[in-house]
Amino acid sequence: MTATADKTAAGGGVARADGATPAEPIPDGVTVTIDDVQVTVPKGTLVIRAAEQIGVQIPRFCDHPLLEPVGACRQCLVEVAVPDREGNVRPMPKPQASCTLEATAGMVVRTAHTSPVADKAQAGVMELLLMNHPLDCPVCDKGGECPLQNQAMTNGAPDTRFVDVKRVFPKPIGVSTQILLDRERCVLCQRCTRFSDEIAGDAFIALQERGARQQIGAFDVDVLGYAASGASPDGVVSTGSTTGGVSAGSTTGDAPVGGAAPTEDGTPFASYFSGNTIQICPVGALTSATYRFRARPFDLVSTPAIAEHDSSCAAIRVDHRRGTVMRRLAGDDPAVNEEWITDKDRFAFAWQSAPDRITTPLVRDRVTTAAGVERGELRPASWVEALELAAEGLERARAAGGVGVLPGGRLTVEDAFAWSRYARTVLGSDDVDQRARAHSAEETAFLAHAVAGTGVGVTFGDLERAPVVLLAGLEAEEEGGYLFLRLRKAVRKHGLRVLGLAPFATLGLRRLDGDLLPAAPGMEGEWLGAVAAQASGVALPADLAPAESAAITAAAAALAEPGAVVLVGERLAGSPGALGAALRLAEATGARLAWVPRRVGERGGVEAGLLPGLLPGGRPITDPAARAEVARAWGVAEAALPTAPGRDLSGVIAALADGTLGGALVGGVELADLPDPAAARAALASAGFVVSLEVRASEVTALADVVLPVAPPVERAGSYVSWEGRVRPFGQALESAALPDHRVLHALAAQAGVNLGADDVRAAHRAVGALPAWTGERVPAPAPVAVEAPSVDAGAAVLASWHLLLDDGALQDGEPHLAGTAKRPVARLSATTAAAAGVRDGERVTVSTGRGAITLPVRVTEMVDHVVWLPLASKGSRVHDALGASPGDVVSLAPAPVAAQTTPSGDGGAA
Repeated sequence: MTATADKTAAGGGVARADGATPAEPIPDGVTVTIDDVQVTVPKGTLVIRAAEQIGVQIPRFCDHPLLEPVGACRQCLVEVAVPDREGNVRPMPKPQASCTLEATAGMVVRTAHTSPVADKAQAGVMELLLMNHPLDCPVCDKGGECPLQNQAMTNGAPDTRFVDVKRVFPKPIGVSTQILLDRERCVLCQRCTRFSDEIAGDAFIALQERGARQQIGAFDVDVLGYAASGASPDGVVSTGSTTGGVSAGSTTGDAPVGGAAPTEDGTPFASYFSGNTIQICPVGALTSATYRFRARPFDLVSTPAIAEHDSSCAAIRVDHRRGTVMRRLAGDDPAVNEEWITDKDRFAFAWQSAPDRITTPLVRDRVTTAAGVERGELRPASWVEALELAAEGLERARAAGGVGVLPGGRLTVEDAFAWSRYARTVLGSDDVDQRARAHSAEETAFLAHAVAGTGVGVTFGDLERAPVVLLAGLEAEEEGGYLFLRLRKAVRKHGLRVLGLAPFATLGLRRLDGDLLPAAPGMEGEWLGAVAAQASGVALPADLAPAESAAITAAAAALAEPGAVVLVGERLAGSPGALGAALRLAEATGARLAWVPRRVGERGGVEAGLLPGLLPGGRPITDPAARAEVARAWGVAEAALPTAPGRDLSGVIAALADGTLGGALVGGVELADLPDPAAARAALASAGFVVSLEVRASEVTALADVVLPVAPPVERAGSYVSWEGRVRPFGQALESAALPDHRVLHALAAQAGVNLGADDVRAAHRAVGALPAWTGERVPAPAPVAVEAPSVDAGAAVLASWHLLLDDGALQDGEPHLAGTAKRPVARLSATTAAAAGVRDGERVTVSTGRGAITLPVRVTEMVDHVVWLPLASKGSRVHDALGASPGDVVSLAPAPVAAQTTPSGDGGAA
């Protein structure tokens, strides 16, 4: 053994030319020799991974570091010799697949770089793979970034011996409206099927047939030649499965809006993570309907970025060509999203260049008529004129009672601090609230006490190591994006137990093997309080049902395990006492607590103080020391800052409506998302002066006096703060003259003689870091609230609702292929509730209030009685807008009129 090899064996690491070894030995390491280089790796390491550590690249197709080894393609064959019982190193009789073979002590591996046997084996596999592969590289979307192309050049033969006709299939198969399959390109690596089964849990694509007829395909009954009753010419089954699945043509369940090939049991492909199969496909078999035939990789410029659709803040890559974004791919970030993203993060980017994009400032002139001064039409204006008019109008509004500031939840952290500083120093207003959703004073206190200024808390890694996670008011798959995949990974690999506090077990919770804690909307606080009391040793009430008592006791015991985590969603803001009870539960059990909002900018907004009564970093506005610290950092007199908590969003809207406030500064708020859209529209219409900062035209545009356009994420740099508390910076992908919020507000403040310190992204980021961590008193935790179950009469139910990942949101506009994979809106009722309402599964029910009604197909579900669930903001089910109601409110139920019962499924049927 050489000196270099001796050092490697002793130190545990990779042998280097200078004889140096890593400082830290590898516990339980095994030393193997690969191409005459020794390397020590942890026990259980695959040979293909060990080779990577010394820079030896073994060709492969089926292998992926985040998928279980399968040895399907055989391209990674290597020559292997291992010690026998006497210690003699003997070669194995045949080449071995390095992607399934674990390294063992004394093993000697030779790859194609040093072994003619391995080289011949790999060349033979490549010849078999290319035998039926089509020669369509010039038109294939994978051309230029195709592992098969690269490895055919390095490991393939210069000529083919195959002279027969290549196998062909009808193409492409529409697995969904978004995913297209070209089967003749497939090399049967099974990456797509393994991702679906192992990572997402959505089994939508599988191996078909055997031998030469074997192929990857969706369970499309026509294309694959299977007989199935109820199959339509396009391969979509129109009747529900007898095994409990829901077909693509069904009017109920989780069926997608667009046509999709059904699986073997009739369940349609409706995965939120399907785009990952395109990215990991090593050939061009799976392609995107959006990107297909649009560009080639060598024409694209790539920019690392952060997804703007949820608070997971997944790493992505933006590929653009000639100023147009062509596609987005998952970035490689092991600490956050690994290599996976949601389809929304991948495909929903067309909104940033939509035709209604505002590119120039707009102002509204005041017109004098016989009836008095009236508002005229919006007209384009220069930035100088628009900024002057905006500054003058906001100053008048401040003098007339003050200005309400509604920034919305889309902001970067640099923008959020600029909004907070502008509101407090220029407008002198604490009437600031970023929450364009249901909210409460209890939530404000909770966020100020437990979230703001706390830094990085629970992380994705903590979830993976946790023994149990409670999801309270949070549907991970719909509201957390990538969060769902990390929880599923922890369930599969580490035995994580998931508890879900909700009205019913969703498909996402079932794929997490989760246990349901059944709670009606508004009663989550009672559940959490009971678990906290049990954990504290307080006896449960004697009148509890045995099953409920057992569930509470089991939950308290589980959450007391070291490392347990409680994740609370933004929905708990509408449940009285729930957030305070969650804090007491965490204290009683020792579990760690984290808040997971839905919108990407909400955690950063909390850090910036975009809530009434809260200055940046968790500082209470009523604390003189906190105000003094902020005043010094911002370079203003302490007297310039508000001293009392202001109004929240509902208070601002009410004050605008009655004229108490003189105006409003609004940023990217969709009025239909607010708890009472009608009241918001009326309030802004009657407001004295309204300034809006927007990317695209919206309802606020039609009501604003000055509209200042701002840049979308792809045209600016900045950073978000994820729900973990992790700062996630991103760069500017496209060259643009558009200004981000912080620059617009900096220019607007300059009109008032105030230096906002945010004239560029670096200055804005320095301004964020100018404030030290707050070490003073925090806002007290929310006090306990008595919870009473609502009274529900016959023909009524309590409303449950939350956003689906793919719904009617403005950030999904312009992507019809993605919209086709959104779930059909349905009304979920228990069998008891449906019978009381006089409806059956598949029929249509009308859910109504005094403000309006929504008619949807019924899906009878095992859930809490006297509750009806509707999608919060899907097409045909805009709950806030149509009903003027929020989760926890009582609504009326009735069978839909006969005419409505025949309405085609999937239209939503909003009345």
